[in-house]
Amino acid sequence: MFHRLSIFFLFISLMVLWGCGKENTGQDPELSGKVAFNFRHSINGEPLQQDELIYTNEAGNQYMVTEVQYFISDVTFYHQGGTKTRIEKWSDIFYIDEDIPSSKTILFFDPVPVGVYDSITFTFGIPESKNHSFMYVNPPEVYMAWPQVLGGGYHYMMINGKWKDIHGVVLPFDFHLGIGQLYMGITYHTDSIYAFVQNYFHVRLPGSGFTLERDEVKTINLQMNIESWFKTPFIYNHDQWGGAIMQNQEAMQMVKDNGFDVFTISGNGNTPSFF
Repeated sequence: MFHRLSIFFLFISLMVLWGCGKENTGQDPELSGKVAFNFRHSINGEPLQQDELIYTNEAGNQYMVTEVQYFISDVTFYHQGGTKTRIEKWSDIFYIDEDIPSSKTILFFDPVPVGVYDSITFTFGIPESKNHSFMYVNPPEVYMAWPQVLGGGYHYMMINGKWKDIHGVVLPFDFHLGIGQLYMGITYHTDSIYAFVQNYFHVRLPGSGFTLERDEVKTINLQMNIESWFKTPFIYNHDQWGGAIMQNQEAMQMVKDNGFDVFTISGNGNTPSFF
């Protein structure tokens, strides 16, 4: 009898010690909610009007926008307690298209622990480790393919439109961002490429803190301020860069640098309208 009691108390002691030594994350996996992103595209604070030559950028170019298409990835929520939750279990790359309304609202299927969150970050584009050619075989993502000879993978962004040049001629522009190239000499021949440049970048959304309760669906409204691509910190001039920049790393570097303040948060709410 004494032997059995000794074993019993030893077992209890070990369980107590194990419990004390186990890390306390403070997060019950059953205590979670969901987060959704709702994207809006605007110019000068107003909803984008496509196919209308009604906008003027900081360089004085009169322009219109016909298409807005891009990828974001590695969405991460930073908990006030120091932990973070990355969206990656179901999907980690998301396509947004102004012409496909359903793509502009993304419900992340990954459960997000309840609590107070300080900020949200994501990668604009697709990081090098994930940007593989031919991983998409169906529209619309397949149309975002970046030429293999120019680095492969997929465009990070395509904003297409037209602008009126200094002679008053309306010309098309392809404001595209993807993998850049460095060329030997002054030509853009593909056989003179000696290195590739990864132009994706990280976005930390200002004012993106939120509180998530159990079983709640929190909607974060993200606004892309298209005019910001053309003005901060560098003034982008269509007359200088012309209609296509996907082989011009200097121009794409300017686009990348100007992307830091393109996204803002507006009017966050709860349950998205498609529920």
